[in-house]
Amino acid sequence: MVAILKRETKAYYTGMIGYVTAAVSLFFLGLYYTSSNLIVASSDFAMVLYATTVILLFLLPAISMRSFAEERRNKTDQLLLTSPVSIPAIVLGKFLAEFIAFAAPTSVAVIMPLILKAFGSVSLVSAYSSLLCYLLLGAACLAIGTWISALTENQIIAYLATFGVLIVAYLMNSIQTLFTSGDALALVVFLVVLLIASILVGVVCKSLTSCCAVFCVGGIALGVLFVLRPTWLLSAFDSVLSALALFDPFNGVVGGMFSISAIVYYLSVIALFLFLTGQALERRRWN
Repeated sequence: MVAILKRETKAYYTGMIGYVTAAVSLFFLGLYYTSSNLIVASSDFAMVLYATTVILLFLLPAISMRSFAEERRNKTDQLLLTSPVSIPAIVLGKFLAEFIAFAAPTSVAVIMPLILKAFGSVSLVSAYSSLLCYLLLGAACLAIGTWISALTENQIIAYLATFGVLIVAYLMNSIQTLFTSGDALALVVFLVVLLIASILVGVVCKSLTSCCAVFCVGGIALGVLFVLRPTWLLSAFDSVLSALALFDPFNGVVGGMFSISAIVYYLSVIALFLFLTGQALERRRWN
């Protein structure tokens, strides 16, 4: 794992991705810090991090897109998969290299609250808890991007797909408000999700019968639930949308509502998508 971590970290700074993402990250971090804290004499450093979350939508897919897609494009993925390194070590090594590329420029933010502290009263606990949650948010986004990169050999597709997923997660509050306006709309969205899941089952099992069976059984179950317990359906739908709101826990921390559940949520997302990445690689190893 250490060898992969060193190789991948070096690769980010051998090319332009590491330097470009660092320059863009530092530019906007410094810009918002100057405008939000220094010029207006505000001590709320968390708002600087909150303002830069939009930039993450563009930067993090650029970091994660090359992790496995480039290996597949260069036909070096089979060499990697047949090396005496376990799948978890490969995934973890690449993910940690991505996180270093993201966290290295962000580490400058450590001294920013201290500068504010020298000229006034600043809550360092609030500032650094927001920074911790910000790093975990970035790590969760990178884990999602790593999984998507493992599914394709085209870096552009990996970038656009990751960007699309992240922007949906970013706008999930608005989507949740729109989609929870009625039980029927929730049922329609559940059916669309069920259709997508059925297609994936059919692709995995290579069977049209399996695809149709899953969709029919799931559709009947949803129809019965909609007739007998529509409030359960709406409640479950709202819970699903809340779980997909990736940026919500960080927004809560910025608002002063730090909780352990936010940390657990991001760690769970990271673990889930790294596991899915490992499964994608495992399947490719045997196919």
